[in-house]
Amino acid sequence: MFSQIGVLLIVGVLAGILGSILGIGGGIILTPFLTLIMGLDIQYAIAASIVCVIATSSGATIAYLKDDMLNLRVAMFLEIATTIGAIVGALLSGVVPTSFLFILFGGFLLFSVINMIQKLRGKTDKAVEKVAGDSLAEKLKLNGSYYDKVLQEQIDYQVEKVPGGFAMMFGAGIASGLLGIGSGVFKVTAMDTIMKIPLKPSSATSNLMMGVTAAASAMVYFFSGAILPQIAAPLALGVLVGATIGSRIMTRLKPIVIRMIFIPILFFMGLQMVLRGFGVII
Repeated sequence: MFSQIGVLLIVGVLAGILGSILGIGGGIILTPFLTLIMGLDIQYAIAASIVCVIATSSGATIAYLKDDMLNLRVAMFLEIATTIGAIVGALLSGVVPTSFLFILFGGFLLFSVINMIQKLRGKTDKAVEKVAGDSLAEKLKLNGSYYDKVLQEQIDYQVEKVPGGFAMMFGAGIASGLLGIGSGVFKVTAMDTIMKIPLKPSSATSNLMMGVTAAASAMVYFFSGAILPQIAAPLALGVLVGATIGSRIMTRLKPIVIRMIFIPILFFMGLQMVLRGFGVII
């Protein structure tokens, strides 16, 4: 029993570190671990992962708020799209062929991998890209700034293609509600690739948004009895510690390093979704 708790704590710390650095919640590690290694039923594994997403969000968001890293206005604005999308996704469940959606969303992630690789081959060490001003972003006051501890300077950035980012978040919500997958990867990709928000504030903002989305889902799993305290509690504790550590690490990493960690995860998730759309589960 105690050895199991210790293993769960360690895995939680690792998932929290990775999740807070990349803004993906850590579920990509926890769900496979709980199902494949511990033999837990997928329903209970997903429920525990959702609780841990809230822990990741809580631990990382506190640190990112102190560092003024996340963009609260962008988070609240895009969360509207994600929430509406999640509701639509739940309503469409059983109507739209999920195989088609898996292929569609997986294809987008694989396309995003190509985009990120191109950024790696370019001047990726630049904290912010040159972006044309967006009138809607200015009206909504979405542009922001943060202090980069690596470059030791204040970075001001502008947000562009707000409607495109909003649409992508709507799609992420649909994917989350209809397919039962985490949308942290979509959130980071939408902000970094479409809206041209630097990777660090994109990751930090995604951590905040995931907690809001996961909190709503956790209530459903709680009342259905799918949350097992003996699994979720030690994992969440470890994730909370890991998220706090990861948020400190992320502020000291170069964008190119974060991308190098993010690309294989993005590729794996995209490939997994496309194969699942064709009936192949890995």
